[in-house]
Parts: sequence; C-alpha cells; structure tokens
Amino acid sequence: MAEYNAMELMICVAARLLEDGATVGVGTGAPCAAAMLAQRTHAPQLFVAFEAGGLAPQLPRMPISVGDSRTFHQALMATSMADVLEACQRGLMDYTFLGGAQIDAFGNLNSTVIGAHAHPKVRFPGSGGANDFASFCWRTLVLTQHDRRRFVAALDFVTTPGFLTGPGAREAAGLPSGTGPYRVITDLAVMGFDPATLRMRVESLHPGVDLEQVQANTGFPLPPAPELGRTEPPRADELRLLRQEVDPHGYIIGR
Repeated sequence: MAEYNAMELMICVAARLLEDGATVGVGTGAPCAAAMLAQRTHAPQLFVAFEAGGLAPQLPRMPISVGDSRTFHQALMATSMADVLEACQRGLMDYTFLGGAQIDAFGNLNSTVIGAHAHPKVRFPGSGGANDFASFCWRTLVLTQHDRRRFVAALDFVTTPGFLTGPGAREAAGLPSGTGPYRVITDLAVMGFDPATLRMRVESLHPGVDLEQVQANTGFPLPPAPELGRTEPPRADELRLLRQEVDPHGYIIGR
C-alpha cells in the first residue's frame, strides 16, 4: 500500500489543502478526485460546486463530465452555470482547480493556443469557465505535470489570469483584491507565490526530488521559499480510499 504513482501523490496533496466547510469549484479528472478524497477523509462538509450546476453533491463515483448526473447525487441544489459563476462573482467560492497547456511565473494560464493566435500550431478548447473561476474565486489551485513546455517564461496566449504582470495588476484589471493563484501542484513539487513579488516559488519538494531537478524542468527562475518543506507521501488510508472508492477503475490514477 505504501507504493504510489505521481498522480496519486498530486491528488493527495491537493485534497489536504481543502478545509472542512470550505467551498470549491471543480471540474472532472484529478481535481474532482481530490475533492472526493477530502470529503472521505478530513473534510466531510466540503462544499463542492460543479460548473454545470451541481451544488454540494455527495459523489458516489467519479463523474465523466461536469454535467454527469453523478454531479447532482444527493446535492443541495441542481441549478445552472449562471448561478454557479454568480456565486463566484459574489465571493462565495474559496477555491477552484484549474489546469492548462502553459503556466508562467505569475500563475497565468494558457488553454487556448500554442503559437500565434491567428495561425496556431495547436488549438486547445479554450477557457470554458476557467477565466471566470480564476477571476473571482479566492484561491486558485493548479494541478499539472512539470516540464519546460508547460512552465514557460511567456505564454503564447493568456486565457486565465493569475497575478498578470505582478503586484496591483489584478486590481488594475478590475478583479477583486485578495484573489489569485494559491498553489501549483505538480509531479515534482508544490509551488506557492512570494507575497511581495507575487512570483512563483517552491514551497515543498516531493520525495526523491531536488531543487535542481525542478529548475531544470522550468522555463523561468524558480527560487525556494524561505522555509522549503518536504511533501508528505500519501498515507495508507488515503491510497485505500482513492483506489477503492474514489477511482476504483483507475480512470485518473491509472494515468
């Protein structure tokens, strides 16, 4: 039971960040697995909101989309995307989970194109609700693989705002003060953001990983936090719940 893969580690780390009673906007995949794991361990009163309108469901199994009927299972309300995004605008959502093809030092995300927008090399699905969630939820959590193609000095397109260009930039753009990126969880480390510069820094290294390895896989300087930690490996109870109840068919943790 002690053995685990990178995806299981990332999900366990993300789940631990969600406090009991907090509100979190999630999509499918690893973010949903993290929310389900948190509900089954330390946060039974975690309020989960899905973009399609499911509010506070008790998820029986991993849904395959944000509109899957399981996202409404024993929910407090089956509402609409407009109501969920309005709740974000009203400051009612503590956390959201996002990802993207690229991320920069200020936590801005690109999920639109690689290359020039008019003539892209690759075109992705775009924002969906990502821009809305990142603009108005208090803390944005990012789950992604760690390599130089993703962690880039400059995005090809800014789909979703992080701290934009640095201190004061979110507020100048009309976004609520105090919101923004909180943690970036990868297969190598956990990153946070320096409170003065708002640039990304390493908060915790995963087991067997060193700073040189993290920097080698990052396209911009990534310094350590003043008190650099070590990530706690998944516990036996977390792995049991993750494998037997959250994702028994290995749709996510089997990647």
